Amino acid sequence: MTIWIDADACPAAIRDIVLRASRRTGIPVVLVANKDIPSVRQVPGVTLIQVGMGADVADQHIADNMAPEDLVITADLPLAAQVVENGGTALSHQGTEYTIENVRQQLSMRDFMESMRGAGLASGGPPPQSGKDRQRFANALDRLLTQRCGG
Repeated sequence: MTIWIDADACPAAIRDIVLRASRRTGIPVVLVANKDIPSVRQVPGVTLIQVGMGADVADQHIADNMAPEDLVITADLPLAAQVVENGGTALSHQGTEYTIENVRQQLSMRDFMESMRGAGLASGGPPPQSGKDRQRFANALDRLLTQRCGG
């Protein structure tokens, strides 16, 4: 098992929670981003893959290289859908485990909100991450790691 992080938009607090879990369990972590993340370059058990610039380059790299037993940390709904369809597990920054059903529902809602914003009927994006979101993520990550490898 490997934990993949879609690192371009991953909050540092979430990345830190994953890195602590990796140290505790020995599970390798791969961060994929189109920019350098100097703070993780020399961390044991962590690989940083810097991909080219582009909207979905990091997402595609993860989807193409993850294995079914892997866990992917992402806020990107199309990537989460690909991960789940490929038999992997995807976890949001708020601690929601994506399933075929809920990721499709969230994709539909995202598309609806995009059309509303395009028509000028809605604005804004998701709220900033809260302490409760971080705690929910840490609990969900611990639960998943315990289920999968006793860690």
